[in-house]
Amino acid sequence: MSLKKIASYASFGGEQQRFSHQSQRLNCSMNFAIYLPPIALSNSATNTIEKLPVLYWLSGLTCNDENFIHKAGAQRLAAQLGLIIVCPDTSPRGEGVMDDAQAAYDLGLGAGFYVNASEDPWQANYQMYDYIVHELPALIAENFPVNAGAQAISGHSMGGHGALTIALKNPDKYRSVSAFAPITAPMQCAWGIKALGAYLGEDSRRWQDYDASCLVKISTAKLPLLIDQGSEDQFLESQLKPQLFLEAAKQVNYPVEYNLRQGYDHSYYFIASFIESHLHFHARHLKL
Repeated sequence: MSLKKIASYASFGGEQQRFSHQSQRLNCSMNFAIYLPPIALSNSATNTIEKLPVLYWLSGLTCNDENFIHKAGAQRLAAQLGLIIVCPDTSPRGEGVMDDAQAAYDLGLGAGFYVNASEDPWQANYQMYDYIVHELPALIAENFPVNAGAQAISGHSMGGHGALTIALKNPDKYRSVSAFAPITAPMQCAWGIKALGAYLGEDSRRWQDYDASCLVKISTAKLPLLIDQGSEDQFLESQLKPQLFLEAAKQVNYPVEYNLRQGYDHSYYFIASFIESHLHFHARHLKL
């Protein structure tokens, strides 16, 4: 698959880049952002072959591939750690891609929920699970110096839901997982019920494949797992429900590092405040 470079900016000795490509799985053109630390550029200049660890960041509702790279402030530490960060979009996009008829923010464009849709009209494009787990990593490995055996995954809100569910279902692919204010029990909140019902159909038993509070109970391995949650998050009780996930994890002795951050809300001010602790967390398990 060929890549088209959209933009490139010098950042802390490395480069923040954006690319577009045609996704076979999503049947549309997709964008992603990638941060290449200084060591990746120097290795390229000297034709040194060194594979670097990679962190996949999944953004939340209404976001795209640019929100994290503009607001989180992760590049400085990623440059020091020698960590590549990949930020995909949150849904398929483009002419002909289905959107909610009422242009709702929590369904359709910008709201892929990182699932493989099985229902019409969504299934033609909304195969975000396969895109994140299989297609995009293969594309990254083909074009950038990443170590496929040293991957981590993280995300925020809907993206935190995606990070948790993907890691729990694929513990062999990731060394660690973290999330900021994740939707931890989508089968029990309005956002999740709406999205999973539309994408997967009315049979809620099928929804369990994308509910972290269900998946943690049957996980075959115990990855290092970190969650940060703001105490003043306006969605804490109604949509995120971290206690349901923590209770489920406790039932099966799945270790979770959970931090309730006093005074913080759901915004990128919260993410920017603690992103470096998450990068250090992943660095430890990626052996940086």
